[in-house]
Amino acid sequence: MDAQLFREFFGSFPTAVSVVTAVDADGEPRGFTCSAITAVSAEPPMLLVCVDKRSQTLRALRSAGAFVVNMLAADGQEAARVFAGRSDRKFTHVRWRPAHVAAGAPVLLDGAYAHAECSVVRTVEAGDHWIFIATVDHCEVSSRPPLLHQRGTFHAWPARAPVDVRS
Repeated sequence: MDAQLFREFFGSFPTAVSVVTAVDADGEPRGFTCSAITAVSAEPPMLLVCVDKRSQTLRALRSAGAFVVNMLAADGQEAARVFAGRSDRKFTHVRWRPAHVAAGAPVLLDGAYAHAECSVVRTVEAGDHWIFIATVDHCEVSSRPPLLHQRGTFHAWPARAPVDVRS
């Protein structure tokens, strides 16, 4: 399988954009932009995050055993770009506060419409990534529209009348 074609396949459909954050063993905040997140279970509430083995945040996730998933709002493009980079000074560009439950992991105050505070229950090595399976211990959600990513560009959620899919 051609790796570029594989990336094109997954890049062709829109995904939500998040910043996953944790605090390292020295108490320093770490984070990276991530679109590889999915719900695992409603009872108990669980999600998973896929983390590249080369990520500078990987060591913090492993040592803290807790993290925050900050779901970016349509106005969160700058945060997405900052946390996609390799700088050690990412947190000087955003306002944040320590999480209530996730070992003090950063909750972004700018550019995020929701966050989930998580505790790691299992890690799985998978190819060039680690999968972190975690319980969601606390979350908050606002009504702001999400930021999406498709084919290398950011998009705001289209403003349309909501459709109730439950009926």
